[in-house]
Amino acid sequence: MPTAETDISLLANTNDAPELSHTPPELSAIATALNTSLSTTDVAARLRALRDAVPGRLVFTTSFGLEDQVVTQFLSDSGIDAEIVTLDTGRLFPETYDVWALTQARYGREIRAFYPDRTATETLVAAQGINGFYNSLEARQACCHVRKVAPLGRALEGAAGWITGLRADQSQQRGGVRFAEADATRGLIKANPLFDWTRDRALDFARTRDIPLNPLHAKGFVSIGCAPCTRAIAPGEPERAGRWWWEQETRKECGLHLNHPARAAAARAL
Repeated sequence: MPTAETDISLLANTNDAPELSHTPPELSAIATALNTSLSTTDVAARLRALRDAVPGRLVFTTSFGLEDQVVTQFLSDSGIDAEIVTLDTGRLFPETYDVWALTQARYGREIRAFYPDRTATETLVAAQGINGFYNSLEARQACCHVRKVAPLGRALEGAAGWITGLRADQSQQRGGVRFAEADATRGLIKANPLFDWTRDRALDFARTRDIPLNPLHAKGFVSIGCAPCTRAIAPGEPERAGRWWWEQETRKECGLHLNHPARAAAARAL
C-alpha cells in the first residue's frame, strides 16, 4: 500500500501530455506570424485571424472570471467556431455556478464541463485530507494537478488551438504573455487575445456590454478560483494576491499556464 507522501508525489508529478524536447517548427512559425503581422487591437479580429491561421479544433477554457467573460463576448461577436469548456474542480464558489448558468443562457452556447478523475480525487483526499493543500506547496500542487491540470489535458486533447483570458499585467509570472504562443507540450497554439489589456479596460468593456459578471468581483475577489484557495484582496495588493495567499507571491500558478519555456524555467528556478 503506497504511503500518503508517495501518493501526493505521484499526483503532483504526473504529466498527462507528452513532454517534447523542442517546439515543432510549424507551431513556432504560426505563432510568430500571428504576433508579427497582427497589428489590430480588435479582439474579434484577433480571434478571426487565429481561426484562419490554425487548422483544426479551437478550445476556449473559461473560469467565468472578468477576462473570460469578455472573451466569451468577443467569441460571440466574431462568430468563430470555438468550443467553450470549463474545469469544474468540485470546490468552486456558488456564485461561479450562478454566473456559469447566466452565461450559457445569455449566449446560447454549450459550455462543456470537465471534472477531476474520481479515482485520482479519492486517492488525493485519502492521502492529504480534504483541505490538505494548506499544508505544503507540494500538497497544493498535487490538488491543482488532480482537479485542474489533468482535466485540462482531457479538454485540450486533439485541439489545434487553445484560447485563454490571460493578461500580461496580471502578475510577474505572466509578464511575457503574447497574443500567440507555441505550446510544445500540448502540440498546439495558445492564444491570449486580451494579452495587452488592463483590468480597467476589461471591466469598462464588460459594463458597457452588460456582460454577466461574478458578483464576487465587486466584493474584492479579483482573481477567482476554488473557494478554499481564494480570498478578497486589499487595496494596493497585486491582482493574484488572493490566490493561495499563504504561499510566496512568486509561486502563484496552478500549473495550467506554465508551458511557455520562459515561465516554466522561472518556475523551476524558485
